[in-house]
Order: sequence, then C-alpha cells, then structure tokens
Amino acid sequence: MDKFNPVGWFEMYVQDIDRAQKFYEEVLNLKLSPIEGSPEVKMMAFTNTSAMDKPGCTGALVKMDGVKSGGNSVLVYFISDDCAVEQGRVEAAGGKIMKPKMSIGEHGFISICTDTEGNAFGLHSMK
Repeated sequence: MDKFNPVGWFEMYVQDIDRAQKFYEEVLNLKLSPIEGSPEVKMMAFTNTSAMDKPGCTGALVKMDGVKSGGNSVLVYFISDDCAVEQGRVEAAGGKIMKPKMSIGEHGFISICTDTEGNAFGLHSMK
C-alpha cells in the first residue's frame, strides 16, 4: 500500500451538472472533460483521459437520478499554489466560503468552501 496514494478516485454528486461544471472551471481555472458511459449517468472529469496516469487523484462531477448533492460527509481537497487565489473566485462563481484560508502548520494552508450544488470542498496549498 505504500507504493501509491490510497485515494484513487472521487465523485461529487450534483443536481445541475452544467452549473457545477461552470463553477469548478471558474474557481479552479481548468477545463472539465466528459466521461462517456451509461446514458443514465452524466460525468465531467476534473482531468482529461491523457492525464489519468499522472500523480495525484482525479475524479468527476456526477449527475445520477436518485443521488442528491450536498450534506455529504466526503471532503475533497483540490491542490493549488496558493489557495487564496481559488478562494477568491468562489463567491463570484456562485459558491460560499465556509472557512477562509488558514494555516495548518507545517502542512500548509487550507480553505473550505461550498459549491453551487451545496457540496463542501477544500483547497490546499503550501503557501
């Protein structure tokens, strides 16, 4: 188990995938990519398929009937150079800041926010 990071994938369930995609593209300054699969499930990946073999964990926004967003107990942290930058985009993109950038000692800094779907997520940086 020590050969890799144990987190291999994450999914953030949403009610409006277009709105959620726009939010994360604005806040994280990246382009999400569609994942083809079941017609009952819509997915937008946080990375393109050519980057799937790169270090770190990836995942997707998921719209699935019967699965509600928000109020979940999973917190995904997105890595950044300075989490204050992405935090600064959250409210303009339609989200909310729950905990502004704060130190976590030798482990860097975090900010905790909510997206347009009510999902909490974290931002992490070393500066």
